[in-house]
Amino acid sequence: MVQKANLVNQALNDAVSLRDPLKIHEAMRYSLLAGGKRVRPVLCLAACELVGGSESAAMPAACATEMIHTMSLIHDDLPCMDNDDLRRGKPTSHRMFGEDIAILAGDALLAFAFEHIAVATEAGVSPERVVQAIGELAKATGTSGLVAGQVVDIDSEGSTDVGLELLEYIHVHKTAALLEAAAVMGAILGGGSNTEVEKVRKFARQIGLLFQVVDDILDVTKSSEELGKTAGKDLAADKATYPKLLGIEKSKEFAETLKREAGEALAGFDPAKAEPLIALSNYIAYRQN
Repeated sequence: MVQKANLVNQALNDAVSLRDPLKIHEAMRYSLLAGGKRVRPVLCLAACELVGGSESAAMPAACATEMIHTMSLIHDDLPCMDNDDLRRGKPTSHRMFGEDIAILAGDALLAFAFEHIAVATEAGVSPERVVQAIGELAKATGTSGLVAGQVVDIDSEGSTDVGLELLEYIHVHKTAALLEAAAVMGAILGGGSNTEVEKVRKFARQIGLLFQVVDDILDVTKSSEELGKTAGKDLAADKATYPKLLGIEKSKEFAETLKREAGEALAGFDPAKAEPLIALSNYIAYRQN
């Protein structure tokens, strides 16, 4: 993960360079290069290699998922949304640059993500596969994915009748959709068959939900210093979470079930090529921040 994350960081640094207008590119780079685990781009690269593709074929798509993820964090932290001052251990974008520039930096990253896949994906990848990958990412970002999850999440704050079904809807759309798109794009751009792509989709859907279940647990068990972001904010906002509905222990059991099901989805692939994805699911399950 460290090796792949370093390659992603270099690719992101090269993709979003400092140029005019300076202020907006400074704001884009501030959030994009602030660190983070790079789970989504690493997932994209691993899925590409799983089906026999080269890392370079998926690198622009991998970077694009991180651009969109960063956009979602910038917007999520705004005063009109979660109103947070800390992200990845640093002041949030609007605290550094003001709300106006923060919003525009998110918008710019969103637009550039699609431009980057379209322009930077290597010539050896067929245009049909590039278009298919762009479609996956667009679907995961809009009202079939991230936006839908965020809207329902906002609407459910303070509600007393949010059950497990609605909570899963929020998490599947707000968090899992982009993780799923990252993996599926990797499989598509790596030349995977339809069967292989759908196996990867099933794997990614499980670890996408796993990621959020673990996030919910960490929010109530770790400090802000340990997390690099404000701890306990879900509780403070009276949001529905897995620990709130199931308790900590049952939430941990659910996480283990998701991790097992994710591994089962990779049956039939070369075990050596699947190993990085298994390791990635373990990392997501047992991370501490």
